[in-house]
Amino acid sequence: MLGALNQLFHQLVGILQKVGPVEVVDVLLVAFILYQLLRLVRGTQAIQLIVGLVVLVMVGVAASALKLILLSWLFQNAAPFIVIAIIVLFQPELRRILDQVGRLGHLGRPLAFGEQLRSRSLAEVIRAVERLSARRTGALIAFERDVGLEDYAATGVRVNGEVSSEFLQSIFFPNSPLHDGAVIIRGNQILAAGCLLPLPEEGTVRERLGTRHRAAIGLSLASDALIVVVSEETGRISVVENGAITRNLDADGLRRRLMGAVEPVKPTNGRTRRLALLPWFNK
Repeated sequence: MLGALNQLFHQLVGILQKVGPVEVVDVLLVAFILYQLLRLVRGTQAIQLIVGLVVLVMVGVAASALKLILLSWLFQNAAPFIVIAIIVLFQPELRRILDQVGRLGHLGRPLAFGEQLRSRSLAEVIRAVERLSARRTGALIAFERDVGLEDYAATGVRVNGEVSSEFLQSIFFPNSPLHDGAVIIRGNQILAAGCLLPLPEEGTVRERLGTRHRAAIGLSLASDALIVVVSEETGRISVVENGAITRNLDADGLRRRLMGAVEPVKPTNGRTRRLALLPWFNK
């Protein structure tokens, strides 16, 4: 027993002596990638799928170690199909990973949401949402950020008009042709109205929600958009981002929530500053 421990200790020392800066960087990069992957799948059904895959791998390793010929043959021949199954099962997570990687290209410039979303547009949206909420008129407003929403804008009616409270209220007026769809805002313009948003996959949302809230969650999982929802039944205001819902907001809460979503813009004198807000927006 002591001889085995001494041998293991000497092997460990030999491995550590061969470790250089390149190996340390390699290990840190792999650890960072694994950490980000775990963050992406945390709280989703992918956790159960990963556990199932780990169990399958353990069974395959045990079959090889115990020389179970038939079971080993089955796992070896099923490997290509397992890879295809992983791609199909983890499609939403893979899309989110590629989306995160794609956003690295924006590091060299200020984020579009911080540049384009002007305080007056936010004030107009908040005013419209407050009045729609008081009348219990349902509304669904999505703010485009880094990830483009052109595919969803194409499902509605192109507007390209300036954001105003009256315009938004008329769009969501009951029985209007566009009131059931979503409004997509890009910067200080309404890009399109009456848009269809993707619904989340079955099992992703475990609580009972209306169609507007489910569509908002679906879009937030497929992009980095920030979505404002007004419930038609209760008139309550919610904000959805990254699959999470902030409920029961009043005008001040909505203002703080939207202000918190504005990204920092160009640094001034070595310090990061936020988008300057006009006086009426800070009231």
